[in-house]
Amino acid sequence: MENPFVILNERLQRIENLLEKVVNTGRVSDIIEITPKVMTTHTVAAYLDLSISCIYKLTSSREIPHSKRGKRLYFDKVEIDKWVLENKCWTNKDLGNLADEYLRKHPNKFLR
Repeated sequence: MENPFVILNERLQRIENLLEKVVNTGRVSDIIEITPKVMTTHTVAAYLDLSISCIYKLTSSREIPHSKRGKRLYFDKVEIDKWVLENKCWTNKDLGNLADEYLRKHPNKFLR
């Protein structure tokens, strides 16, 4: 069995190398993919894996939450995440649970 101190030392060395690379290049994006809090049209298109024209269509029809400053469009990552997840598709189990709950709350409705 390998010595745990050797494993820890190797991991620490990898972390130090990554930090040194960040300090030398000044770019964290080379090491870790970071999505900014405020995104541009190109960034949100890449984030959602949609075309830029699709993003423009969604903004012109006011379907996607966005802000406009002059001619530029900006998107809040938190709002985009909420927007993507707001149209949840229910599973059969979820629908069954909702039906059971409704029948428990309204027992006399179906006894006629």
